[in-house]
Amino acid sequence: MKIENIVNAEIELLTAIKMADIPTLDKMLHDDLLFNLPDAQTINKEFDLESYRSGKMKIDVLDASDQLINIIDDTAVVAVTVMLKGTYEGNILNGAFRYIRVWKQFEENFKVIAGSCAALQ
Repeated sequence: MKIENIVNAEIELLTAIKMADIPTLDKMLHDDLLFNLPDAQTINKEFDLESYRSGKMKIDVLDASDQLINIIDDTAVVAVTVMLKGTYEGNILNGAFRYIRVWKQFEENFKVIAGSCAALQ
């Protein structure tokens, strides 16, 4: 596993999130994904995909910065700040969030197996 692989995977994931690209998200998120939201709710892959599939989550702007990547064997931990603008269930999203994502390599594919998000003040 190389840092370039994870940088590219992050770009592909963020693009899929912005475009609500369900097939790409389905491919990149592990079936047993657990993800903590800013309100401390823990969601799984199907919940996340359904948010995009149903149109509840709509992203207009998604800009990443301050990315840190640590690689440990076949796993990578990514911390990244994301400026997010859009809506969720009609509520406005507009702010900076700090994400942490855990990527694991499965043969030639990289999948997100865990993550969390916190709102920045």
